[in-house]
Amino acid sequence: MTTAAPVLTVGDTAWSTTFGPLTRTDIVRYAGASGDFNPIHHDEEFARSAGFPSVFSIGMLQASLLATFATRWLGADGVRRFAVRFREPVWPGDVLTCSGRVTAAEPAGDGQRIEVELTCTRQNGSVAVSGTAVFVVPAGKAGDD
Repeated sequence: MTTAAPVLTVGDTAWSTTFGPLTRTDIVRYAGASGDFNPIHHDEEFARSAGFPSVFSIGMLQASLLATFATRWLGADGVRRFAVRFREPVWPGDVLTCSGRVTAAEPAGDGQRIEVELTCTRQNGSVAVSGTAVFVVPAGKAGDD
């Protein structure tokens, strides 16, 4: 007897994943890894002189957390497209929750082509980063997490 592979359908969601609270050290470490040394992300005085209340996170840090969430859910090998939109700043101390929902699913070879809507939300409920992605998920892997 064989067991059918899990199949994702429109409306399915993944378990959300929480990151944080984000620290200044997290922001500086990401700056070092990415090579983005804009002082607005690490120099308090510079950030205030630019009109911000404090330093804030590099948007690509949140995008990377959203990508980590999505690839844990659907597998890194299946990524075909990943796009994000930065919606608002993330501050030291913010707790971020990443979530995803299937918006399209169709057969693709021995698996599925899955389109998802992704969201990275701050602890106050506001969306810091939204995104979309397309995955091709082999049979037996779709939605295993």
